[in-house]
Amino acid sequence: MTADKDYPSFLAPLRRYVPLAVWVVVILAIILIPLKIISYGYLPGDDALRHAAKAVSGKSWWEILVLNPVYRMDHEFGWNWLLASIHSWANWDAEALVIFAVVALFILVNIAALPWLKRPEAWLLTLLAAMVVSSIPLRYLLGRPYLITLAMLIMVLCLWRAHRNAPPQKSALLLMIVFTAVSTFFHGAWYLWALPISAFFLAAEFRWGIALGFCWVIGVVIGSALTGHPIEYPVQALQLAFLAVGAHETQRTMVSELQPFNGDTMAVALLGGLLILRALAKLNSVPLARDPAFWLACLCWAMAFKVARFWVDWGWPALMVLVAWDLGLLLEKHLEFNSFKRIGLACVAAAVTYLAVTSDYNSRWTSALSQRYLSADDPDLKGWMPDKGGTFYTVDMTLFYQTFYTNPKGDWRYMLGFEPTWMPEKDFKIFHNILWNFNDGKAYQPWVDQMTPADRLVVRGAGSGTPGISGLEWKHAVSDIWIGRLPRTDDVGTATNSVASPLVR
Repeated sequence: MTADKDYPSFLAPLRRYVPLAVWVVVILAIILIPLKIISYGYLPGDDALRHAAKAVSGKSWWEILVLNPVYRMDHEFGWNWLLASIHSWANWDAEALVIFAVVALFILVNIAALPWLKRPEAWLLTLLAAMVVSSIPLRYLLGRPYLITLAMLIMVLCLWRAHRNAPPQKSALLLMIVFTAVSTFFHGAWYLWALPISAFFLAAEFRWGIALGFCWVIGVVIGSALTGHPIEYPVQALQLAFLAVGAHETQRTMVSELQPFNGDTMAVALLGGLLILRALAKLNSVPLARDPAFWLACLCWAMAFKVARFWVDWGWPALMVLVAWDLGLLLEKHLEFNSFKRIGLACVAAAVTYLAVTSDYNSRWTSALSQRYLSADDPDLKGWMPDKGGTFYTVDMTLFYQTFYTNPKGDWRYMLGFEPTWMPEKDFKIFHNILWNFNDGKAYQPWVDQMTPADRLVVRGAGSGTPGISGLEWKHAVSDIWIGRLPRTDDVGTATNSVASPLVR
């Protein structure tokens, strides 16, 4: 262990403040990273937008989307309740709610492990490694409620590591009940906790596995009861999950996160590097075969060849806990608890991690600045947005997110929302056929045939020409977005032009 023998004696009384200084550096870095990214004008591209818009709209999903009978209640009840409460209390608009979600959830995920780590700077080093190896911290800036479950998972794994040599005490049981209840209430995917429970059994940690399973059942009951639908809420969650993965004939028509991954070999290399570090530094680490975090990472890595989200949402957090704990042991072995060198290391780790995550590489944080969304307030689009009671048809999910975010009070519904299998069965078959045929114009015809004058069909990427979808008149709206509507007639019954003049920007 390295001592600070070369420092002047008058600094000795300050050594007692070293641990506090390290904590301040680590927490400041975790807070400043999302604030810097938000300052770029960053907006997530998906669910954070629709959650914020729903809170502002004051509507239920049934009033926003065209849904099938399986979807009966909000499946992320707690998160939408929280945002709606904040909107009502603070009068925040959709943009402010998105900023809150991005900043708060990034901080939550990255402080989850800190109470159990003797060396919190180890988490910054782990975050940096994850960024370099796989850019996984980018997912922690999406502002989505699954990050609450991710934080609860990290805390469960750290709780075990801190008390693994003893049976779970009452305090640990209470914490695990709270963690699983919070996850259920805010996120809804309660069934996925079967993964870490399985990992505890694979690691032969039977007492903890049984305890977590017991706490999980109680947590699901409590979390579901808080929604006011103690039976329907968890049952619907299972129905929606089976529908999302079972209704597609091919995985390429699923949302990207439900498609398989290619192995993430760099993460495997990181695990290999961790094994080398253990051997060279002779760390007193938990053997991998007895470590639930290791088994959870392995289990999710294998399952991700079917669905990638098993790995990015459950496997990577487990791997990060594994790495952070071993790095903490390494630092304990080579740096005294009150060594001034800890401050230097924490500052360097904070600075490099900050630069790595906030780097606007490939415009990943500023791309939203150049995007233009459809707005009912745009005078150029007067008469081209859906009319009152109309339906917004599209196969591009980003068009739903962006348009709903920009028009939370829009008096129309969206055929495609945040999961295609939740639309009516007949319309899902049309949607699936369009994607199956790579957006061929003829595949849109069933939707065109059922459209009313209040409805609109919106597509991307027609280039300089109109979309090859017959039966509609078209408007080049913004960027590469085209809006189609049924031809309108004038007072003498003649059709209007089939193509509206493109906008010149």
